[in-house]
Amino acid sequence: MTEKPDLAALMGSRICHDLISPIGAIGNGVELLLMDGAGRSPELALISDSVAHANARIRFFRVAFGAVGAADQRMGRPEVTGILADLMRGGRMTMDWQTPVDLSRREVKLAFLIILCLESAMPQGGAITAERGEARWSLRGVAARLRVDPTLWEMLSNPAIHPEIGPAQVHFALLRDELARQHRRLTVDIRDTDIRLSF
Repeated sequence: MTEKPDLAALMGSRICHDLISPIGAIGNGVELLLMDGAGRSPELALISDSVAHANARIRFFRVAFGAVGAADQRMGRPEVTGILADLMRGGRMTMDWQTPVDLSRREVKLAFLIILCLESAMPQGGAITAERGEARWSLRGVAARLRVDPTLWEMLSNPAIHPEIGPAQVHFALLRDELARQHRRLTVDIRDTDIRLSF
């Protein structure tokens, strides 16, 4: 008996796949305009920066929300750090990714979903650190001010809790489902200025 397909992940993959080409085409068009002597006007700079940010978000979402594929699918460290560097560029968040060279895509998916949860708790920015030991992952978000919805964070380790979820919190529900799918248990420790998670 085959496992029921993850329709949300398949939909995420499809959306990211369909959007990446037109956004890339816009980026190529801006590059051609710059090469053609148009100069880097404020308008072109705004378009170029917006396209780069959209491209980075889609690449990140493709991993966080998309289908994993084969159980043994891997991601190289340069690919992951490249996605994260582009995502954080020019923003109020910093990312320190301390992991081995080669990673399971399933594990990176969990880490990316956790990063989204940490971002939700740090609306004014902060620093995120991700470490992968021999058997466990540890992620930590540090910010001068945290905005924590206790119910959302509690649902990650307590399957009996089902809070109302809106579009801005959907990654919490997806993280909980993915943890269950991978038979992982998440430990959450929330303090005044930092959140520590491990799985």
